[in-house]
Amino acid sequence: MRDAKKIPLYERFAQDLEEQIRSGTFPVGTRIPSIRESSIQRDISFSTVLQAYQYLENRGVIEARPQSGYYVKLQPRKQVPEPEFEPLQGDPTNVSIDEVSMRLIHDTLNLDYAQFGAALPDPNLLPTSKLNRILAELARDGKFSHHLGEAVEGSEDLRIQVAQRAFGFGCDIAPDEIIITAGCTEALSLCLQAVCDPGDLVAIESPTYFGILLALEARHLRALEIPSHPRKGMSLEALRFAVENHPVKAVVAMTNFSNPTGSLIEDDDKRELLEILSSRGIPLIEDDINGELFFGDHRPRVAKSYDNEGLVMLCTSFSKDVSSGFRIGWVAPGKYYREVQCAKYALNIRTSVLPQLTIARFLDSGGYDAHLRKIRRAYAQKVMLMSQAILTHFPEGTRITEPGGGFVLWVQLPEKLASMRLYQEALKAFIAIAPGYIFSPTHKFDDFIRLNAACWSDKAEVDIARLGKVVKNLLARKN
Repeated sequence: MRDAKKIPLYERFAQDLEEQIRSGTFPVGTRIPSIRESSIQRDISFSTVLQAYQYLENRGVIEARPQSGYYVKLQPRKQVPEPEFEPLQGDPTNVSIDEVSMRLIHDTLNLDYAQFGAALPDPNLLPTSKLNRILAELARDGKFSHHLGEAVEGSEDLRIQVAQRAFGFGCDIAPDEIIITAGCTEALSLCLQAVCDPGDLVAIESPTYFGILLALEARHLRALEIPSHPRKGMSLEALRFAVENHPVKAVVAMTNFSNPTGSLIEDDDKRELLEILSSRGIPLIEDDINGELFFGDHRPRVAKSYDNEGLVMLCTSFSKDVSSGFRIGWVAPGKYYREVQCAKYALNIRTSVLPQLTIARFLDSGGYDAHLRKIRRAYAQKVMLMSQAILTHFPEGTRITEPGGGFVLWVQLPEKLASMRLYQEALKAFIAIAPGYIFSPTHKFDDFIRLNAACWSDKAEVDIARLGKVVKNLLARKN
């Protein structure tokens, strides 16, 4: 938990104001006190109030109206307990979730379903038109053909752009320390292949993204589940116990806005995480795919930024914020660069060149940051609206996370309702969801579901209402 003294004054004021909005003091559409009024009332500077209002605006809580002031944008929400946290650590286990998770992937191809299952971005928020123009330019001038012989590590243009952005969030990574991959999942898989042999033990967050479990299963690796708090992320106490008592070969963690919980490991805890692992020379495979999708005023740092020994293998991609279809990711493998490079060459020699050059030119154009600001505001609002709808339409006892980034919600069902049963009944109602069953190799979270808020709309709210009825009907039958 963050020390209250270390929280900036503007953020503390913003939290107080948001609490008042949620409690109903300022209903939707209400004008909140002006910057001048708040400055006088709270005895704080104009700039502090302005920062606070911009912070809340980025979160989708308030909106600025020209020559009028700031107004409450969203309906106040009831305070709801976050999902329960079970701190007990499990035992090493083999991984086998392929059947259900693959079924979920096929659900996403059925256009008749309301799609809340797969964690895909809103296609309407991606810069598709600009990417298409760049693609056309590259094809027209024919210069991309000179890059067809790019080395296994990928386009130098793109690696330069990636290194520049990484510097912005605290990582001193040179372009020749980066390898371009076919998405973040390939980057994670290459890292596992580089540092693990079949039968090795890998510590993972619990719950964790089922794609990580599939990667472990494909390489015949065993998993050791480390309990993860829905807000604070992986339990460092449990991790410390795990590495002291088990032959852990590697750790995989989403340190910023994890999937499915949206948890964020604070900076001090990231440092402690590295101290635990570096004392035993254990590599950290860090998944930062949601790092750019933060709702606050600054991008959280990655654990890699505190790494002085090359133990952190940082993985991410542009699939969530630029193009889900291009499948372009990257990895900075630290001291394991050579092993990952060889694994990449053995797998597919190199990543497709034209998408790399397109994204490199898009980043170089200078529009990426403006694009990110737009989609961050949009996802903050969509996540809050979906949360609000769930509270309205789901039965009492439902618990929901409040992520500070990304676009998924981790929902705990009341009365231990089985998510696999809900999944099957929801499909009959043409609604696709992700059952909690697939986010643990031991199926610990069968009373949870993950919902994607990225494509929130008026129709989506109708579908959430229908899903809420399915939940209520199942509970009635259960009782």
